[in-house]
Amino acid sequence: MLSKSQIILLKSLQHKKDRLEHGLFLVEGYKSVIEFINSPYQIEAIYHSASFDPKVLKLSQKINLYNISVTDIQKISSLKTPQEISALVKIPKWLPLNNAQLKQKFSLVLDGIQDPGNMGTIIRTADWFGIGNIICSEDTVDTYNPKVVQASMGSLSRIRVHYANLAAVLPKIELPIFGAMLAGENIYRTNFGAGGLIVMGNEGNGLRPEIERLISKAVTIPRAGSAESLNVAIAAAIFCSEISRNSNNNVGSQ
Repeated sequence: MLSKSQIILLKSLQHKKDRLEHGLFLVEGYKSVIEFINSPYQIEAIYHSASFDPKVLKLSQKINLYNISVTDIQKISSLKTPQEISALVKIPKWLPLNNAQLKQKFSLVLDGIQDPGNMGTIIRTADWFGIGNIICSEDTVDTYNPKVVQASMGSLSRIRVHYANLAAVLPKIELPIFGAMLAGENIYRTNFGAGGLIVMGNEGNGLRPEIERLISKAVTIPRAGSAESLNVAIAAAIFCSEISRNSNNNVGSQ
């Protein structure tokens, strides 16, 4: 049984200010918990129901395990259908971005993405295509938001998400900057080269003017139908897929 203060702490982590204050976030669900256990993230504690056997976790490190009631699980969960296992995880402090980290690689840049589901899907997509870094504007949704963590399906454990003043940081990165924009070069005819930054804009407003000015090449996903726009997570997936195809073609032609 959890104490009242423990429940208050865990429940408070649904709010960004409390996550930042305590440097902690909660991961819910067996698959996601396993992913974080097998990652560089530091696990502070694991909470599980009586019906869950913690031996299946095969822990190689000493982590505090709490067998808690279904009632307590419901109290600390942010989900409509609470999972039988959750992990309390420490928010990492990544090293500042530098050119050596990003050289000869592709990274996603998110300018004002607000929807947690989109953010989680973008993280999962980046993981699938081997993109290790995502650089976010300071007003992009918090990556440790419970809905983002849930939507990422464990992929957050392998992706480094950085928050920065994009207008100040992007000019210092010595890579071409590709912007997902309506009036640009056809993505299927674009040579992305060996590395670069792929900038995706806000769901409703696109890229901010100060970020648009930094774009080396505007790139467009050509429209064949009548839809006004693409969901930003879908657009990010198309860009990641096309970058991967370009990279594979370049390797094959060498």
